[in-house]
Amino acid sequence: MPLIRSIAKADIPQVHDMVRALAAYHGDTASLTPEDLARDTLGAAPWLTLLVAEGAEGLVGYAALFPLAQLQFGVRGMDMHHLFVRQERRRCGVARALVAASVTFAQGRGCRFLAVGTDPDNTAAQRTYDNLGFTRAPQAGPRFRMKW
Repeated sequence: MPLIRSIAKADIPQVHDMVRALAAYHGDTASLTPEDLARDTLGAAPWLTLLVAEGAEGLVGYAALFPLAQLQFGVRGMDMHHLFVRQERRRCGVARALVAASVTFAQGRGCRFLAVGTDPDNTAAQRTYDNLGFTRAPQAGPRFRMKW
């Protein structure tokens, strides 16, 4: 079973490679730099919490978490923005360990739920989340964004 821990500065290159691999899997080109990753996970005001799974061969996966809220209900939650396990370590309990650590982290911050999304066509990920104990959430209405 891998050791699950918070990201450290020395992990940035390996995590950066995994983020790029996840983006490529989805047909995206990652524009994230190692400096962006360090700023957002280790900087003075971290934007994300990043948990890594460490095996004998180095880092084998990660989970990126950020807070959510349902303000009208006074409910805190946590979004698992990314869950990634290297191909050679899939189906070995790494995802389960990362999710369990994510739940523990979220509960420690007073969260009542852990949310995750996936592409509608990614049935393998959907099966994984079903098997890990997630339930399907009702679809929210349209979402909008403003870019600058």
